[in-house]
Amino acid sequence: MRLRVFSSPRFADHVTPPGHPERVDRAAVLQSVAADLRATGAEVVEPRRATDDELLRVHDADYLTLLRETAGRAVALDPDTFTSPETYEVARLAAGAAAGAVDHVLEAGRGARALVLARPPGHHAERAKAMGFCLFNSAAVAAAHARARGLARVAVVDYDVHHGNGTQAAFYDDPSVLFVSSHQFPYYPGTGAAGEIGRGAGRGFTVNLPLQAGGTDADYERVFAEVAIPVLRQFAPELIVISAGFDAHADDPLGGMRLGAGQFVRLTEGIVRVADASSDGRVVALVEGGYDLKALADCTRAVGQTLGGEAPEVPPPAGDDARGGTTCAAVVPGLREYWRL
Repeated sequence: MRLRVFSSPRFADHVTPPGHPERVDRAAVLQSVAADLRATGAEVVEPRRATDDELLRVHDADYLTLLRETAGRAVALDPDTFTSPETYEVARLAAGAAAGAVDHVLEAGRGARALVLARPPGHHAERAKAMGFCLFNSAAVAAAHARARGLARVAVVDYDVHHGNGTQAAFYDDPSVLFVSSHQFPYYPGTGAAGEIGRGAGRGFTVNLPLQAGGTDADYERVFAEVAIPVLRQFAPELIVISAGFDAHADDPLGGMRLGAGQFVRLTEGIVRVADASSDGRVVALVEGGYDLKALADCTRAVGQTLGGEAPEVPPPAGDDARGGTTCAAVVPGLREYWRL
């Protein structure tokens, strides 16, 4: 099994103001991880730029024009989200990496997997709004690209500490894309309550797993074992996209969770097992958040190794599962109409 990693030094050309958590240093970490994974046998490739058609599946034309007009300039799009002169092109490259990763796993045969080491992140970006450090929603671009290429069922699993509001909104009424999110709640961006389960034909195909601050490995183990993995298995996706945010790590300066790097390995292993059973092993993982540089490196490297079939040894889950139990009790009743839980 060979992992393809999408990486580029261009991701350092998106520059944020001094003191911003989504800083250029993150690009250097991701470049270093790409080199480490190459040394273990992964194929590392330069991504391509997203096409207008790929972006317009999940973003409005006027929004695309707005972002295009930021090229060459430093602009504050909201209090947290900034551009620099190269940001527009870099963000298109990040979205293109996501679409290119989908192309790879669909064309490379059984067990193909891809890891996108890009910035800026994307899962907060909405159809016509940049927010939360995000400009183009790469996870939504990937899922929509897979659907455009003929897949009937695509799942997006988001384990970033923040709820992926933009990805949820993109597919909220769409039963062909299952969105599963574990996240700290209440917390930025304020969405992701257990009762948000989709709308119309998409009702039941949004699964939110809100966790109180302080959640541990064991909390995540329980909500994935009791809710996320059973729903994924029943949905039987033909491709799984992972919004792989690592800001639920205990050392992250923005999140309030207590996960170790090993928990991201366990979550990824569980997702991969579903993919092996339902989608010929096809998985695309995209780095989202993660703002402690050492934790970002450790988690990204470990997840890359896991996708490449060489998961590192990790300690047993730490902590108790009281909060996870509370979450399951809140989530399950609203979803039992749609899934066997």
